[in-house]
Amino acid sequence: MPGFKGKSVHVDDRHLHVELQDGRVISTPIHWYAELEKASISEIRQYRFICDGTGIEWDFLDYHLSIEAMLRSDARQSAA
Repeated sequence: MPGFKGKSVHVDDRHLHVELQDGRVISTPIHWYAELEKASISEIRQYRFICDGTGIEWDFLDYHLSIEAMLRSDARQSAA
């Protein structure tokens, strides 16, 4: 799988959405990520891309997520 690079992140009441630099959007259920599900919208907005854009870090929450992991069927086990 190629390295997917993120452009932006947003969340609604059900999903985490990551817009990729190529225009695609990946959406996964927010309940897959307990730390993010418990976080406020303002905390989720405080993210930054890491690893040349292939990962997302929420420093305040001490949480990291690989964009590639969001695409795997075992994403909820590999998120951390």
